Amino acid sequence: MEEHAQAEMRRRIGGMKRTPLISVVMPTYNAKSVWLREAIESVRRQIYPHWELCIADDASPSAETREVLAEYAARDSRIKVVFRPKNGHIVEASNSALELVSGEWVALMDHDDLIAEHALFWIADCINRNPDAQLIYSDEDKIDENGVRSGPYFKCDWNIDLFYSQNMFSHLGVLRTDLVRNVGGFQPGMQGSQDWDLVLRCTERVLPSQILHVPRVLYHWRIHDNSTARSPDAKPYAAIAGERALNEHLERQGLNGKAEYFGTGYRVRYALPPNPPLVSLIIPTRNGLELLRQCVDSILVRTTYDNYEIIIVDNGSDDPATLAYFKSFKDLELVRVIRDDREFNYSALNNMAVAHAKGEVVGLINNDIEVISPEWLSEMVSLAMQPGVGAVGAKLWYPDKTIQHAGVILGVGGVASHAHKGNSEGDNGYFGRAHLIQSFSAVTAACLVIKKDRYLAVNGLDEENLKVAFNDVDFCLRLREAGYRNVWTPYAELFHHESATRGIDSTPEKQERFSREVNFMLARWGSLLNADPAYNPNLTLLADDFSYAWPPRLELLSTAHLQ
Repeated sequence: MEEHAQAEMRRRIGGMKRTPLISVVMPTYNAKSVWLREAIESVRRQIYPHWELCIADDASPSAETREVLAEYAARDSRIKVVFRPKNGHIVEASNSALELVSGEWVALMDHDDLIAEHALFWIADCINRNPDAQLIYSDEDKIDENGVRSGPYFKCDWNIDLFYSQNMFSHLGVLRTDLVRNVGGFQPGMQGSQDWDLVLRCTERVLPSQILHVPRVLYHWRIHDNSTARSPDAKPYAAIAGERALNEHLERQGLNGKAEYFGTGYRVRYALPPNPPLVSLIIPTRNGLELLRQCVDSILVRTTYDNYEIIIVDNGSDDPATLAYFKSFKDLELVRVIRDDREFNYSALNNMAVAHAKGEVVGLINNDIEVISPEWLSEMVSLAMQPGVGAVGAKLWYPDKTIQHAGVILGVGGVASHAHKGNSEGDNGYFGRAHLIQSFSAVTAACLVIKKDRYLAVNGLDEENLKVAFNDVDFCLRLREAGYRNVWTPYAELFHHESATRGIDSTPEKQERFSREVNFMLARWGSLLNADPAYNPNLTLLADDFSYAWPPRLELLSTAHLQ
């Protein structure tokens, strides 16, 4: 790190209102001495001086390990070491280290990993900026046996649904000491997923706003043969413990769901209510018979969820074959056709149909959608019925089986774009995010499911300012503003023959309307568009492939006195 940046950090430390003692907790067992020394030295090199290192050795047979620890304890009074007389595995060792803690905050660290020299500075900076914080985590990367770093994971802000899919918190994870002690510390039987289990139990006692993310790489995770940094298969017992931790958490939270490990992450399957709600699927269309028939037939034939109605909104169709198709539903209670001859206004058409919907849940469906997975609606409804969930989005594919929609990223390309667009089937995406349930700031209304009362609570789609473009993004952002989270699931899969009937905005009138809608979004949501909490400021806004931003959209320390 450059000297002027170090000097600026020290200057800012001197001006901090709070300089909390941060206790780094490190269980050890037969650590490779060179890596153990490097781990300890990475703590000793911290620019932030208010720390202690609490190490518990779990009765290591290695005399060398014990000698290294005794040496450091004698050299540095900030390093506390306890030698356990009996091996109790990582949970008991972690609890022994926790007993040494005297700081206000606990930072979790493995005995063969490294933390950046500025790690605790940025944690202290976060604490000062957010005095109500209870849990803090950072970005991370990997470091191999030769000290070469790779694979930085630039994480999103707190995302409970992604956290249920993968442990995005650990590395570097920092927790208030009193919170850790109040939940009982590390839980026996959770070896391999003890940190994840601990954080799950802590989240039950704090508000989501008290879980903070520092978007900087502060932790370097060591890659070696016995580390899950190289392969999750290195510790198969960890996956079992992870399932147990998640399922116990769901039960404590009163959530009727079951977590399952599937190799590269976890899936929580939420149970539908005993009497699944009626779902009103709304499909606006103008002519487009072949696409509409494909859409409706795929729903009727492939959907296993059986309590739904289809509302076709006929926006002035004049094709005789299409009109005859509408008449074929005259005696079918499952499908209704509502005529609306006004000028095309996607928002208004859907709002009108929602007002006529009989269902407790509504689904907005484009007429160029085609069902792939039979359980698509069961999956989306089960998520939409969860507490705090607003809109639920699906995984949409182009006909060539490349991704069309896997969540919406704000700011990319100006207003928003789709995550992982163009990725091939089998590509798990950025750190698995193309195949993990997670929250996004927005999802596309090409296939969107939401409880009707939540749709109405935010007054539906904006039919005055956003007649065609970005109405779904604005709708989802208003749901977030109202306290809901929007969830995307890869387990509802459909084809999207995108905008096949409406066409592109090629006329001057359409281009002018699109420009107005862009300007409205920039004026209404401008600051948020450049700081999507489901993304990361180290990632680019110039593409939707999660590539790196240069320069990063972060505060850069310099010799200037930054506030």
